[in-house]
Amino acid sequence: MTSAAMDDVGSASDVRSPEPRTARRVTKSADGKFIGQRKVKPKQLAVITDACSGCSGAPVCEIYCPVDECMLLVPAADGAPHMRIWVDPLKCVGCRKCVSRGPEDLFLDGCPWDAIRMVPTPEWEAEHGELPY
Repeated sequence: MTSAAMDDVGSASDVRSPEPRTARRVTKSADGKFIGQRKVKPKQLAVITDACSGCSGAPVCEIYCPVDECMLLVPAADGAPHMRIWVDPLKCVGCRKCVSRGPEDLFLDGCPWDAIRMVPTPEWEAEHGELPY
């Protein structure tokens, strides 16, 4: 390279490498669960049925859910002192880890009472109103 060309480009020490591409930062709690509202509307949401017993205060679905505070144990409206799970629709990612039925009704880890069903998001929104994103 000629000196004239070097003056136009600069010295080799002036050339900077492009900034490395960084992945989107994911925030997790101390126990490895995702924190915060999801960024994209899922195709389906978990819905708790009347069969939910709250697993006597130790719900399995809370353990399997990968999202922090997505599934919360709340007092049952139809029978205190019993508890029931409530799913935060703004945090549910539709991963199906909480359900106990897989393809072809194969039983998986998840709700032992089969009290969680997955509902298409448009169907959920038609009943409860559109989710804000």
